[in-house]
Amino acid sequence: MSRSPVVPVLAIDGPSGSGKGTVSRLVADHLGWRLLDSGALYRAVGYAAGMAGLDLSDAEAVTRCAETTKIQFRAAADGGDTRVIVNGHDATDELRTETAGAAASAIASVPSVRQALVALQLGFRKAPGLVADGRDMGTVIFPDAPFKVFLTASAAERAKRRYKQLKEKGLSVTLAGLQREIEARDSRDASRAVAPLKPAVDAVLVDSTGMGIGDVVAKVLAVVKL
Repeated sequence: MSRSPVVPVLAIDGPSGSGKGTVSRLVADHLGWRLLDSGALYRAVGYAAGMAGLDLSDAEAVTRCAETTKIQFRAAADGGDTRVIVNGHDATDELRTETAGAAASAIASVPSVRQALVALQLGFRKAPGLVADGRDMGTVIFPDAPFKVFLTASAAERAKRRYKQLKEKGLSVTLAGLQREIEARDSRDASRAVAPLKPAVDAVLVDSTGMGIGDVVAKVLAVVKL
């Protein structure tokens, strides 16, 4: 009996603010592949936990939340960013806040939460291919991915990008405060015991500091050899 062909995966890992989300979406559109925003899953669980008034340090309660939260991705009617539906509520905008990011980082350090979301992430691997955006896509979730990129940028650069995004949304933030949050999150993500943020040994490092989005996308697409 012949084996089914393996669906190719491009794993794009990297720290917060490195541009993974935008780059992954553009690359997926170019290739005609599916897209997995794994960070949105963790943000969605963090959001659901917050709405339920849970203590994020209560591993058992947060794990139950991860197991029961209903998360759906829907294409935007206007062709914009994919909408994320959490327990029936369109939480896309809420999930982009720094609060949601901090909550995601906190619960991502809980092994049982990560395990609860593994099967959900693996289910995104469908033909013709998958672009998987996250922090452990190439090291833990899809270690057999034939294409891997570790996308990064300096903390100062990432803070500037985030500052611009949030100010455009009318939010009150400071550049210094955002850089401190990014550096703290980098340290927390890199030092956690489970699935720490680090490049896969076979990943191609792409530093986007000072680069335009088009150049970054071109560098990432060059990794995919079909």
